[in-house]
Amino acid sequence: MTRFVDVDVRPILRAGGEPFDKIMEAVNALQPGEGLRLFATFKPTPLLHVLGAKGFEHEARALDGGDWEVLFSPSTAQRPDAATDTLAGGDDTPWPEPRQHMDNRDLDPPEPMVRILVVTEKMAPGDVLSALLCREPIFLFPELAKRGHAWRGGFEPDGVTYKVLIRVGAGREPAK
Repeated sequence: MTRFVDVDVRPILRAGGEPFDKIMEAVNALQPGEGLRLFATFKPTPLLHVLGAKGFEHEARALDGGDWEVLFSPSTAQRPDAATDTLAGGDDTPWPEPRQHMDNRDLDPPEPMVRILVVTEKMAPGDVLSALLCREPIFLFPELAKRGHAWRGGFEPDGVTYKVLIRVGAGREPAK
């Protein structure tokens, strides 16, 4: 039986804040057999996908007043180890050294994503971009996939900085 850890982000959301870091801290602190019970002011659809990729199933229900309760339980399906880096759109072969580096940690969303996408459009197929961010760029990944780029990423040992490597997709021409 799953034991749930409660996280109520409604006060943060009502104050206009961004609760993603608090949610991920709670998820990363979960022990085996534990799940997360999240209370939010809306159905957190993007988060359902993020935690699904980390091996959680969800059950969402509307509460009175428009609030939502979402139970995230460890998935019983076979999946790769959640501690591994994100790897999408590519294979396990070694990548070349990054041709360009960006530090976007001091920028507010969506500016880091916009800057990364602009830079990748100017790079040649096969080139690699390294970018540092202050959070996991969950909205960037679908955009990279649409453009045919591969990426690898994960949190640095400091537990705060997220580093993503992006390999520009083959078959596309860089912008002139």
